[in-house]
Amino acid sequence: MLVTVENGRAVEVRGNPDHPTTAGVLCTKVAHYLDRTYSPQRLRHPMRRVGAKGEGRFARISWDEALGEIAERFRAIAASGDGPQAILPYSYAGTMGLLQGASMDRRFFHRLGASLLDRTICASAGKAGWAAVIGASVGMDVEEYVNSRLILIWGSNPVTSNLHFWTRAQEAKRRGAKLVAIDPYRSTTAEKCHEHVALLPGTDAALALGIMHVLIDEALVDRDYVDRYTVGYEALAERAREWTPERVARTCGIVPEQVLRLARDYGTTRPAAIRLNYGMQRVHGGGNAVRAVACLPALIGAWRDPAGGALLSSSGTYPVNSPALERPDLIHGSPRTINMSAIGDALTRLDDPPVRAIYVYNSNPVAVAPDSSRVVAGFSRDDLFCVVHEIFRTDTADYADILLPATTQLEQTDIHSSYGHLYALANNPAIEPIGESLPNTEVFRRLAQRMGFTEDCFRESDDELARQAYRTNDLRAVGIDWDALKSAGFARLNVPRPYAPFAQGGFPTPSGKCEFWSAKLEAQGDDPLPAYVAPRESVASNPQLAARYPLAFISPPARNFLNSSFANLPVFVEQEKTPHLDIHPADASPRGIATGDPVRIFNDRGSFLAAARVTERARPGVVVAPSVWWRRLAPGGENANAVTSQALTDLGRAATFYDCLVEVRPA
Repeated sequence: MLVTVENGRAVEVRGNPDHPTTAGVLCTKVAHYLDRTYSPQRLRHPMRRVGAKGEGRFARISWDEALGEIAERFRAIAASGDGPQAILPYSYAGTMGLLQGASMDRRFFHRLGASLLDRTICASAGKAGWAAVIGASVGMDVEEYVNSRLILIWGSNPVTSNLHFWTRAQEAKRRGAKLVAIDPYRSTTAEKCHEHVALLPGTDAALALGIMHVLIDEALVDRDYVDRYTVGYEALAERAREWTPERVARTCGIVPEQVLRLARDYGTTRPAAIRLNYGMQRVHGGGNAVRAVACLPALIGAWRDPAGGALLSSSGTYPVNSPALERPDLIHGSPRTINMSAIGDALTRLDDPPVRAIYVYNSNPVAVAPDSSRVVAGFSRDDLFCVVHEIFRTDTADYADILLPATTQLEQTDIHSSYGHLYALANNPAIEPIGESLPNTEVFRRLAQRMGFTEDCFRESDDELARQAYRTNDLRAVGIDWDALKSAGFARLNVPRPYAPFAQGGFPTPSGKCEFWSAKLEAQGDDPLPAYVAPRESVASNPQLAARYPLAFISPPARNFLNSSFANLPVFVEQEKTPHLDIHPADASPRGIATGDPVRIFNDRGSFLAAARVTERARPGVVVAPSVWWRRLAPGGENANAVTSQALTDLGRAATFYDCLVEVRPA
């Protein structure tokens, strides 16, 4: 991103035309980044709460007062019988750089002895499932998709959330490639593909096993690749034999012909590519779903071609030196780990000790965490000391005791990896911080000083941190020098071009091969083979619950929001207009629902309001609420997470946002 600055003020942001992946194009959200940076809603000064929790009433204080009060409260809790484990950091991806996302903050809380946070709310199930087969988050080079002849877009809506992949997919389509969307919802992407497989939520593993069944049954497997570079084929083949197209069709709510056609296309087209994403992993069996899909490229030898294989995330290609940045050696004792996806229970039910203080940054849990009534109850506790470091007064900020102003990307230094391409990036500050806002690294430096932490690592500058970000002895980091990166803006990792990471095996697994059978998972007591793990909440798996709540519910990202980021900016709120619920005519008619009607979506966990859109984009039996709205901007003050569950996935302990049954009634 290139920023034009005049007289100290940023006046334009645009894509860098020299960057090979983005090629000068910004998504609609980031193209309005100046609206975010210069918003009149920006927090500009530290503040202390003066009203009741949740009211959002604050009075300005100085940084000296704010840091003094935080340090005093943290010291008192750490010295009490509950100890420092009663303090919890809560952060995720509001700022995704290696410095502002996970460096000085981790050092601070490690040295303090605070509870550790299991950061699972987005991607950990898919990451665990992929790693079980492939070994690390490594896959295709996104730039190679232009040369693919078949692309399966699985659990993803790239028109909304992965624009720079979508431009490659469109170019491949112009060159004659077939595009297939696999998604319960007829998204904007699915509408533009040659075929849409509208399976039921949570049944992706069954479909992948069905594809395997046909590939094996019709001798479409690349046995040379399988014999050389995989382990566990015979066992996987035995399991896949159970998944006939008829069984898959019953499980997924599709027709057997779709399974057969998809498998035959995949087994006879070269190069064949898959772009999978995290939509498919936000269910009970999400880890195994990704695991099953990850097996497919090796079965047909798709990895032989740079334009074949699959991509979930490229983040594991980057030799990030997390221990140097985060300093886990500072941890003393054996602090507990708290799962961020179950923060509602952690704040309301956890004991021995209870969470007595929480420091929230880079996240907005009151809006984004599941089972939000429980989350709100936790943040409403008068005995919970809450610090929020934010750009805006978010739903979570309303519950803060101390509210601190944060910088945006235009005002801070950072170094970035990526999960969509292969370029390391420098984030140079373009303007001075707005008001008294500070980046995460500086706040935690100052807090460390207030707490009396004397270790040298708490005095390191952002430049010094950035020089430690990559393992310099890793061949992939050759040529990535921080000072040179700051000047150039970006640099490709030292990997071959064209990039075919597993053309001749070399998987980063314990065996060095693609692991259909995982001895590591077997040792942990998990199924060594990919399996279909049914949703906890579905008509088939839980008929008693479905009798009361018969509709499957998913809440994928709204086109103009990035989780809860950008969701308060007037330009995007105006475009989204109001929370919507897409419902199929077959489900709307018996409920007396027409397009535009206000409806209430509810289950035992809670309810929220939306405007109905009666459309065949939602398949029968499934309702779709593009999300996530800030609660305060939504009618009734609730959003989609009023109905989602704190239950976790099979692998990776992730959130199960899309494993959810509801009922819908006119409001």
